[in-house]
Amino acid sequence: MIQSILLILLSINLVYGSSQTTSNTPTRTGSFPSKQMAMQKHEIVKLVAKEISETLPQIIDKYTALTNVVGQGDTLVYTFEIHTGIKSDEAIQKQDRSRMKKAVTVGVCQSSRKFLESGINTSYVYKSAKTKVELFRFDISQKDCTGLVK
Repeated sequence: MIQSILLILLSINLVYGSSQTTSNTPTRTGSFPSKQMAMQKHEIVKLVAKEISETLPQIIDKYTALTNVVGQGDTLVYTFEIHTGIKSDEAIQKQDRSRMKKAVTVGVCQSSRKFLESGINTSYVYKSAKTKVELFRFDISQKDCTGLVK
């Protein structure tokens, strides 16, 4: 199912180009109304979120699990829980934020390039498995990938 969604997304991107803020998106054969383009992006986001959600929870590594994926407009929101061990939430937030932001941004820019080019954004939310407190939130769009990935 994910492959078919990616094919649809790739087709939209190839035919209509990346998203623009004008009333119509120019294409090779005319223009495509931005409202319809936005509706298609929202539908793709919902389908991807539904498909991924059926496989959750997913263990990512010994500290991290992907627990939820939802579509919010043109954004896929992934929620992870981190097993922080004896570290406090405050210590995790203070010590790990910049390292994680860079790693997550580079990873998303590499793995979700076609989504981002099509105007579908990504948010990664990390919560403490112990306290359920939100530790980090990284919102990533195509502009965040400039110069990071070739």
